[in-house]
Amino acid sequence: MAAHSKSFLCSCSSVASSKWLDAHYDPVANLYTFSSCIALSDLHGDGENKLVVGDLGTGVCNMKLKVYRGTGLLSESTLLDLPTGLVSFLMDLHEPRTPAIAVASGPFIYVYKNLRPYFKFTLPSLEVNPLEQDVWSQAKEMSLPSSPTLMDVTGQFDVEFRITVACRNGNIYILRRDSPKPKYCIELSSHPVGLVRMGKNVVVGCTHETLHGYTQKGKKLWTAYLPAPVTTMALMELPTRGFQAVLVGLANCEVHMYRDKNLISTIKTPDVVTSICFGRYGREDGTLIMTTKGGGLIVKILKRTAVFDDRDSATGPPIAQSIRLNVPKKTKLYVDQTLRERENAVAMHRAFQMDLSRLRLAAARAYVKALESSLTPMSASLTEPLKMNAVVQGLGPSFKLTLNIQNTAACRPVMNLAISFLYDENLYSMRTAFFKIPLLVPGLNYPIDTFVECLSDKGISDIIKVFVLREGKSAPLLTAHINMPVSEGLALN
Repeated sequence: MAAHSKSFLCSCSSVASSKWLDAHYDPVANLYTFSSCIALSDLHGDGENKLVVGDLGTGVCNMKLKVYRGTGLLSESTLLDLPTGLVSFLMDLHEPRTPAIAVASGPFIYVYKNLRPYFKFTLPSLEVNPLEQDVWSQAKEMSLPSSPTLMDVTGQFDVEFRITVACRNGNIYILRRDSPKPKYCIELSSHPVGLVRMGKNVVVGCTHETLHGYTQKGKKLWTAYLPAPVTTMALMELPTRGFQAVLVGLANCEVHMYRDKNLISTIKTPDVVTSICFGRYGREDGTLIMTTKGGGLIVKILKRTAVFDDRDSATGPPIAQSIRLNVPKKTKLYVDQTLRERENAVAMHRAFQMDLSRLRLAAARAYVKALESSLTPMSASLTEPLKMNAVVQGLGPSFKLTLNIQNTAACRPVMNLAISFLYDENLYSMRTAFFKIPLLVPGLNYPIDTFVECLSDKGISDIIKVFVLREGKSAPLLTAHINMPVSEGLALN
């Protein structure tokens, strides 16, 4: 078997390849199993975990219990029937305590110790213990509207427990202690194919290539869309780092790693992955073991320097949209204000509408006043549509004042215009306070320059008013108020 093993360099992205070491790949390992028939256990008490697999074979023959050490097959034992479950447990009290392996196969439970057959238990039809009868009676009272397919149990029976069950009707039911019927119900848009509990949340993979996250009470938290159907799911947990994630095997020969709804890593495989197991293998804590549809075995080791970012590597909206807001708890003041708003809703709405109407009236009056005094940057006249802005340059006492005037008409020129300045003659003096504007062609910007001299050295400033006039009319077309800066220079004698 070792002759067929070879190293496999997966063509994954640079981010994923920098986190995993390709330890072993055997495409002809002939392993056909489920996640319930895989365990990692220290069978010899030497601190080195072995991989124990209940192989289904062809479903009719070649059912075996296989034990792997490192990259090689350590031993194998023939099973008489299909294995349905495999678990590692301690059965001795004296030191050194080495775990044994129990395999459920047909109507028997086989116990292996030191990789050799130790016990064979036949499940007898005995009378049920009264205490056990009460337990099963309580469990029997918890009825479901459909047949269960996936199940997750957490908690203690005597204290508090939760049973999360995915049923064939496409719904997920959550049972709690002393509750004969489901406490919560999650209605899915498609049938579930995977169920993993991560902390206080439940992650569900569905047939419509989606991954959903729910709370213990059935509240939907997020949805992630997958590029292919889900084949298997498993929990990835590193207690030493306090890290948890969900591993999702897809039908496109990829394994996606999700933390909440964020895709943090992608692993490409040579075949479709059918089972995933993550844990301590050998002396490595972060070992990922996968079996493929063709019977292959893949072993990868997580680098000790690997760091997973919470940033989503998939294309989509930014991660800021997925951050939950820290909503504070309802205080007594908040509750009192809510009750007051409920009791005085009509009066508060009327007061709001009244204030809104007053605001609109004040804005309309200010707008009319600006139009009447020509204080807007654009003229309101349809015959002389003008636009003007002013720029002041210099530190003082001499300033350069530039007026940019533009005719915004489509094709009609404007002529016979003049500019006049109004200012405090005790503070400022201008070389030209009144001059005419040449003909304004539509669409062109006409800069008009003039110079302003500050006469005061007391560090004060004032406003200079600019009027754009038309011959024969007393009302200006445009008016601009220029806030002059404080003179910072010294006048030369």
